[in-house]
Amino acid sequence: MKFYKTLRPFKAISFDLDDTLYDNQAIIVKAEADFLVYLHETHPQLKALDNRKWDLYKKVIIKENPALKHDVTEWRREVLKRVMTVYGIAPVNAIKYTEIALQKFITLRSQLTVPEKSLALLAALAKHYPVIAITNGNVDTKQIQLDDKFEFILKAGNGSNCKPDIDLFKQAALRLEIEVSDILHVGDHLISDVYGAQNNNAQAVWFNPMNTSLHNAKLLPTIEVSDLNNLLKLI
Repeated sequence: MKFYKTLRPFKAISFDLDDTLYDNQAIIVKAEADFLVYLHETHPQLKALDNRKWDLYKKVIIKENPALKHDVTEWRREVLKRVMTVYGIAPVNAIKYTEIALQKFITLRSQLTVPEKSLALLAALAKHYPVIAITNGNVDTKQIQLDDKFEFILKAGNGSNCKPDIDLFKQAALRLEIEVSDILHVGDHLISDVYGAQNNNAQAVWFNPMNTSLHNAKLLPTIEVSDLNNLLKLI
């Protein structure tokens, strides 16, 4: 555990989800591959769609509507509708098929098991502080059995900007009836989590299991940990 700043008293702990409480990168890679297979098998018109073309459509859509960066589900929805219509599926059907495909992807990207170590940590911390989740992702927290492990879970989208913007931190503080500065946020990402918390006057614990360097940081975290169980030393 490394302290970069003096830890102020805090009243609640918020957690990022993906790549903080569980490894997510391999899950996403597999989900994207399986999703393409699903599209090919379900819609023969999309047989020519590959990863390169999918990424190109993603870039086109986000260039047309930069606000979609705050809602990964809506971004995928718009890409799916565009791809389906370009590849010859009637617009009325593209809308219907998009919703089905979107749910399929969320199911695929949520095929993971949260480690018992993480669940035990949340339970231990919850005896002392309100424990919540703040995520930019679209994992199905019911499917991964995290729904009842937090007081509440806030997700970017539906009008709420993603981290590092203040929106989700502010919503969390309002619901907890505390100030944003009373939140200790735990996450793996130097920009969305560390900068997002520190820039908005919350405190940040940087989860850094691979002991990577801080050279991409915009602001220093309050604390750095390579093992989340070190958080138990703070209670």
